[in-house]
Amino acid sequence: MAYLTSKNWRTPAVILICGGMALTVALGTRHSFGLFLQPMTADLGWGRQTFSFAIAIQNLVYGIAQPITGMIADKYGAGRVMAAGAVLYAIGLTLMAFSTNGIEFGFSAGIVVGIALSCSGFSIVYGVIGRAFPVEKRSVALGLAGAAGSFGQFVMLPYGQTLITNIGWHHAMLTLAVTILLIVPLSAALAEKRAAPVPGQFKQSIPEALREALGHRGYWLLCIAYTVCGFQLMFISIHFPAYMVDQHMTPETGMIALAMIGLFNIFGSYFWGWLGGRYTKKYLLSTLYFTRAVAIAIFVALPITPLSVYVFGAVIGFLWLGTVPLTSGLIAQIFGVRYLSTLSGIAFLFHQIGSFFGVGLAGYLFDATGSYRLMWILTIGMGVIAAILNFPIDDRQIARQQAAAATT
Repeated sequence: MAYLTSKNWRTPAVILICGGMALTVALGTRHSFGLFLQPMTADLGWGRQTFSFAIAIQNLVYGIAQPITGMIADKYGAGRVMAAGAVLYAIGLTLMAFSTNGIEFGFSAGIVVGIALSCSGFSIVYGVIGRAFPVEKRSVALGLAGAAGSFGQFVMLPYGQTLITNIGWHHAMLTLAVTILLIVPLSAALAEKRAAPVPGQFKQSIPEALREALGHRGYWLLCIAYTVCGFQLMFISIHFPAYMVDQHMTPETGMIALAMIGLFNIFGSYFWGWLGGRYTKKYLLSTLYFTRAVAIAIFVALPITPLSVYVFGAVIGFLWLGTVPLTSGLIAQIFGVRYLSTLSGIAFLFHQIGSFFGVGLAGYLFDATGSYRLMWILTIGMGVIAAILNFPIDDRQIARQQAAAATT
């Protein structure tokens, strides 16, 4: 399915670079929100549950809106969606900086930024990249895009912490609002030129694609397992800096650990994407989820020291977003790339439902028990369940694609 012409400056390489840079800014900024938990709650007199609930709402809105923005991107183009999302993102960050209570913060951080993220996240970018690259290079390309998003975490966390330390959380948030607008010019590369339909090629509408995917048992298993990824990642992203303070360490220790996650995720995202082009993706997903659960179990079982924190950051970072290229790659393998943003967006909705509970439940349990111990236990157990769920997925290309290919 070709969308590019030889005279089009939007080559696959340009799409990958610009899409990756957009993910760097968008996701890196999102991962910096945990740095604001402690200073904002202390300054404004909020409990951690207030901050956590707003970020939980953000993740839920992000997930609910993602299939819708994915459909819009598949139909009208990802470039327009990303540009609009960047402007909305900047507005949301500005409103976050001026929030004085939980309702205002919930609206700005939860609803506005949540919708903005759905316009600038993996599903939107992956849809374009998946269509731009041939199947033999697709998993590696998706892995490289994931690595770019990881690089954003590595870069934006120190950037955010430096801003907070030097100019305070309020002005730091406003500075991030200006920074996020870098996505607008980058989004131009994601505008696609649709080719004319090929005679005899299988035609499918969005409703037909949805019915097909939702009737596929493997798609449901993949989506349900994806909730665990969101649960684990957002719990760690938002609460880990505060957890470090609870362990009598400095906020910088938590920031460095999250930056280590971002650094090693660069290599991990590419590595898991590379493996996805050579080995069975569903088994790789099972291995990744199980290894992540083991790594977390070892970390919480051992004494917490700066060394153990940094080693944990490196290990969990290598396993951090490897699920993303593998999940999107598996969806493309089964259903094709025509509606990849839509179907990946629905899968991401499940991911964000998990994120909602990972962030919100952690805040609730901490305020109720004064500890994150139960959350760590849940995180480990759910990782094992996700590993099991991926095994029985039927990852064969569905029959209608094979039939269509035979007629062309």
